[in-house]
Amino acid sequence: MAVRTDRLLLINAMIGSFLGGLSARIFLISLPTVAAGLGTDIIGISWALIAYQLASISLSVVFGRLGDTYGRYRIYGLGFVVMTIFSFCCGIAENVSQLVVFRFFQGVGAAMNASAARVLAMDAMPEGSEGRANGYMTLSFHSGFLVGPPFGGLVIDYISWRWTFFLLVPIGLAGILLTAMRFRASETATARRQHLSIDHLGAALLIALTIILVLLLDRRSAEWVGVGQKGTLALVFVVTLAGFLVHEARVPNPVMNLSLFRIRMFTFTILSLVIISVTYSLLSFLIPFYLQDVLHFSPSFMGVIYLLAPIFTVSLANLSGHLTDRVGPRLPASIGVGMVVLACGIGTILRVDSQWVLPAAIMALLGLGSGFFNTPNQTAIIGSVPREHRGFATGMANTMFGLGHLVGVSLGGALLTVMFLYYSGIPGATPTPENPLAFVSAMNATYLVCVGVSLIGLFSSLMRGGHKIGAPREIPPGA
Repeated sequence: MAVRTDRLLLINAMIGSFLGGLSARIFLISLPTVAAGLGTDIIGISWALIAYQLASISLSVVFGRLGDTYGRYRIYGLGFVVMTIFSFCCGIAENVSQLVVFRFFQGVGAAMNASAARVLAMDAMPEGSEGRANGYMTLSFHSGFLVGPPFGGLVIDYISWRWTFFLLVPIGLAGILLTAMRFRASETATARRQHLSIDHLGAALLIALTIILVLLLDRRSAEWVGVGQKGTLALVFVVTLAGFLVHEARVPNPVMNLSLFRIRMFTFTILSLVIISVTYSLLSFLIPFYLQDVLHFSPSFMGVIYLLAPIFTVSLANLSGHLTDRVGPRLPASIGVGMVVLACGIGTILRVDSQWVLPAAIMALLGLGSGFFNTPNQTAIIGSVPREHRGFATGMANTMFGLGHLVGVSLGGALLTVMFLYYSGIPGATPTPENPLAFVSAMNATYLVCVGVSLIGLFSSLMRGGHKIGAPREIPPGA
């Protein structure tokens, strides 16, 4: 770690985090326009979302481990190069097939950046400032989330949808320049590290496992690749998982060091992340249908309500970072989980004629929860493992967050369907706001399940341990 803050490295890490948040959100706002411009429909353009999602989720852990072994600054700089090139390519795509391919490689670059950015920020600041370093990263990423939709809307209205991709290029070029300016110093540090062999088979199995799991959880992804038999896919997943675990236990330098899960803070923090990701995505997935189709709010007013979450997250990022450095991650992260529990609780009392205050309170509490939870939780995941494993830990966090999001959407749809069947009393009925009373009652019941799930997350957060962050020199032999 740095004796003094390495401002150049910190700024570069923040640029990568901002670019990741911006590239994810700015594309969402342009979906209808891009579909029309490329002569495709909503199914066709959704493939571009799926391709990015598959790449970023499945490759994060592998790139994190590669960074641990060969130098994470190399991986990070290459991520900027890949993101910049394929952001430009997305802007000149002539059809949806080209866009899908370019978006996949854009997701590869995003996975490279995300696997290293937070670790580099922590390396850039003195020991004892891990919370503040992650606070800056949360601030940067969610700032990209915050400005993406309105910025993208302006670009589409006054220029062209293609510029939602072209305008990512100068940000990527700035990252490449800053990386090059500091590359020699980074190479000197990397040269002192012992180069270990890469577990190629383990990496391939892990990528395959992640992709199969995404296909199991996301119906759109399964349809895209033509996989219809979930039972067969589940069997393939179990067999692959067994083979992966056996292989990783035998190789000297595994891509996933299973002994890291003996570290109490690491294991319970990862579990908390998955549970909160599931809960957050479930809440966010159902609210738009309630706002637009039950309360009949305009899209612009819905947009204002949705701004509450990132505004609170950005506002609290540095505060939660300072608090993490002072008292450790357990208290601020658990406060954040408590906010999510309250948001789920409000969801259970929504009615067909509720005022806008209640859904606004849900989004505000989600923002407060994210603001308190993200920074200390990421700090705990990365800071609880030995430094030579921090890239893996970061990649694991990114992958688990993405998978949790998919679980939340799938679980939300399944629960809503079951509850709607019960409350509507119509055999084979699918959830629809055209029956508002049954739809809202089904939402209430779904959010009640959310309360229970988030309470498990709160228990997991409290179980992580109350000590401050300090990376162990080696993996402990026991729990």
